[in-house]
Amino acid sequence: MDRFHELEVFIAVNDAGSFAKAGQRLRMSPPAVTRAISALEDRLGARLFQRTTRRLAITDVGSRFLESARRVLDDLAAAEREALGATTAARGHLTITASVTLGRALLAPVARAFLTEFPDVTLSVLLLDRVTNLIEEGIDAAIRVGSLPDSTMVARKLGSVRRMLVASPDYLARHGVPVAPGDLAQHSVIAFTGLMPNREWRFLDGRSGKSVSFMPRFEINDAVTAIAAAEAGDGITIALSYMVAEQIRQGRLVPVLEDLTPPSVPVHLVFPQSRLLAPKLRAFVDFAVPRLKQSLDDLGLDQDEQDA
Repeated sequence: MDRFHELEVFIAVNDAGSFAKAGQRLRMSPPAVTRAISALEDRLGARLFQRTTRRLAITDVGSRFLESARRVLDDLAAAEREALGATTAARGHLTITASVTLGRALLAPVARAFLTEFPDVTLSVLLLDRVTNLIEEGIDAAIRVGSLPDSTMVARKLGSVRRMLVASPDYLARHGVPVAPGDLAQHSVIAFTGLMPNREWRFLDGRSGKSVSFMPRFEINDAVTAIAAAEAGDGITIALSYMVAEQIRQGRLVPVLEDLTPPSVPVHLVFPQSRLLAPKLRAFVDFAVPRLKQSLDDLGLDQDEQDA
C-alpha cells in the first residue's frame, strides 16, 4: 500500500470515527484498514489512535499529524489538477452553508449571482441552524455569526451584526416602552430560542455584561415566526440586526432598550485551510466576500463596524 493511500485511510478513520465506517467509505475491508493504520504507525514509530472495544480516540501525536496529512493530500490533488491544466478554471461542485435567516437574506442572492458568473460550477446551499463540521460533512465553506473557536479554518471577516430587542409601534403604544431591563418582566416577550436559549437577555451595563431572566409569553425556534409575531403586535422579541433591518427601516418594528444593546458580533466566511485552494472555492471566496460585506452594510450597519 502506498504512503498516500495510508494517509487517506488515516484521515477516513478519524473522520468516520471507526475502522468499519472508514472501510465502508473507502470500500475496504476492516482488516485492510487495520493493516494500513498499523503500517503507518510502525513507520512513524507512534500510536495514532487509542483503540478499545467500545471507543476509538485519536492520540495527541495523531491529532498533530492529521493536519499535515490533510495538507499533503490537498497538495497532491492540487498538483494533479495543475498537471491536467485545471487550476485556472473554476468548475465542479461547491457546497456552502449558513443559518436559515442569514442564508435567505444574504447568501442566496450572492449564490445566484455567482452561478451566472461561473457557468461551469454547480452549487448546493444548505441552510441549517446548527454549526456544521465542514470536513466531516463534505462542505466547502460556511458563513458563521459569532466569535470563532481556535481552529485550522481560514476565516474572512464579512462584518458585524447586533443582537437587539424590537417591538411594533402599536404594541409599545398599548403597553408602554420599557426603560430598564427589569421592565421586560412586565411585557409579553416572544423568545426566539436561537438567541434566548436560557430565557434570558444579555445586555451591556456600562462596560460590563449582565443578564435578565423572564418567562416568555411565546417561545419558538424559528426567527421568522418570532419576528412576524412582533410585527403583529404580540410582544417584544430578540433578533440579529440583519433580520429586522428592513422592518425597522419601514417603521414596522422599532428597537427597544437600544442603549443597552450588547456589543456587535462578527460574521465570517470560513473554509478549510489549504496551501493550494481549489479554483472553484477560490473563485467563490473572491466573488462572495466583497458582495457579502456590501450586503451587510446595506442592511444598516455602520461602516466602522466592519473590517476592511
